[in-house]
Amino acid sequence: MDVRSRRSTKSGPAEPIKALKKAHHNEESPKASDALPLPLYVTNVVFFTLFFSVVYFLLTRWREKIRTSTPLHVLTFSEISAVFALIASFIYLLGFFGIDFVQSLILRPTTDVWAADDEEEEQESILIKDDTRKVPCGAALECPLPQIAPPVVVSSKSALPKVIETVPATTEEDEEIIKSVLDGKTPSYSLETKLGDCHRAASIRREALQRLTGKSLSGLPLNGFDYDSILGQCCEMPVGYVQIPVGIAGPLLLDGREYCVPMATTEGCLVASTNRGCKAIHLSGGSFSVLLKDGITRAPVVRFNTARRAADLKFFLEEPNNFETLTMVFNRSSRFARLQTIKCTIAGKNLYMRFCCTTGDAMGMNMISKGVQNVLDFLQNDFPDMDVIGISGNFCSDKKPAAVNWIEGRGKSVVCEATIKGEVVRKVLKTNVEALVELNMLKNLTGSAMAGALGGFNAHASNIVSAVFIATGQDPAQNVESSHCITMMEPVNDGKDLHVSVTMPSIEVGTVGGGTQLASQSACLNLLGVKGANREVAGSNARMLATIVAGAVLAGELSLMSALAAGQLVNSHMKYNRSNKNLTTTP
Repeated sequence: MDVRSRRSTKSGPAEPIKALKKAHHNEESPKASDALPLPLYVTNVVFFTLFFSVVYFLLTRWREKIRTSTPLHVLTFSEISAVFALIASFIYLLGFFGIDFVQSLILRPTTDVWAADDEEEEQESILIKDDTRKVPCGAALECPLPQIAPPVVVSSKSALPKVIETVPATTEEDEEIIKSVLDGKTPSYSLETKLGDCHRAASIRREALQRLTGKSLSGLPLNGFDYDSILGQCCEMPVGYVQIPVGIAGPLLLDGREYCVPMATTEGCLVASTNRGCKAIHLSGGSFSVLLKDGITRAPVVRFNTARRAADLKFFLEEPNNFETLTMVFNRSSRFARLQTIKCTIAGKNLYMRFCCTTGDAMGMNMISKGVQNVLDFLQNDFPDMDVIGISGNFCSDKKPAAVNWIEGRGKSVVCEATIKGEVVRKVLKTNVEALVELNMLKNLTGSAMAGALGGFNAHASNIVSAVFIATGQDPAQNVESSHCITMMEPVNDGKDLHVSVTMPSIEVGTVGGGTQLASQSACLNLLGVKGANREVAGSNARMLATIVAGAVLAGELSLMSALAAGQLVNSHMKYNRSNKNLTTTP
């Protein structure tokens, strides 16, 4: 783990080293704003004021010339100066704001523009070349278990040196900003805007937080992260980043293709268990998936003075001719959003409208919200007494367990199946078909029913879903409904083999937007071959990612159920999920 030491106030031999590191850092990352005689925000204010002032002056002068029939091309000295000032300020504002805006459209992956540079294609080809294997991982039934090294006891006298993340000493200017933040004169959230340097803003905010709370953040890494990539879209007021290890399970043989599935988790045995399930599936001929439905939902709630008026709008929305008009209004919000259905339910004089639409390769919550707002504005013309209470009325339902998602589906609805050979069940999973079928009936089906589970008829689907979501930049909170899953097992081929399937009606994933554009998450998507938006068929990358999630869940369910049936769960966790450190001698 990277460790960061707080700056010492005492002078010593470390000060020259810190000064050299600081100078080296400044040489590596010069900013264009360093050449300005004034602070950046002051320069912006000056040019903004100049631009609008000369525009007002020239318009006033030209209007007076038109009124007095004076030729417009006859210019006085003041007008010539104003024209030059207009051009200069326009060039500055265009260079400062316009170029950055255009670059953000071109370089950042969005639902409307695809970034394709030669460097990324070259890196992708290298990754594909490196991942090419001559022999599949599951080529033999018996794979040797990893050898676990015996615990190493390190005494306090011979402790290994720790790696400390050094942070350059704050400058006088930084000290003034820190004091301003602590005094409440400068809001912490405005540091990025005022400084124009996201990494420096995070460092100052971090130091101010440590002084304010009196608690050290030395274990939280600060350096080595691109804070510009999260500005305004992923995380506000950052003070560092959390390290989560990423393991690889696979290859998962799904629909005739192999996938190495990245899983970000801190739980021991999870990756190893899923990997064993992938091996069993691979040796049995692979798994197969079917996408049943694709559509994200948003459900606003509106209120009328009477229940009858609420029913009038419900009937209006259910009329096929009106639906065609509403579809045109909704689809204008984006070239990827396509309205599919509107389902309504009434509670007294309150009406809940559940919009469902496809959103290309994006997960789509912002896209559908924009389309729903357009429809609400349109409906206000025919129903002026409609009071929009909220654009989300929880009939969606987002990030909450709900029967409507379990029954109707939300996001991608996927079923994934495999037939595991009896020989593989015995030699790889260390159990038998009959025991697995019985355990699945009593645990995943009957036991979950006794507990009153909602979409939880599985062993641990949320484990795999969460790990893949974090690794690929999905919204971890949507693990709630995305983990809705029912696992089915039954004997086939006269009881010799096992048919296993998982049905997941609401997997909510995307390959563009949100955290998918961050470097590490983008690399994991690239490993799966679903990075960014698909150029040929919009939405196919996100749909493929959903099937991969379901396939990984199938592998995880198969392995855990086998461990339970064989009585291996406790032993495996004691072996792989416990620290080897001798805590009694750790300083």
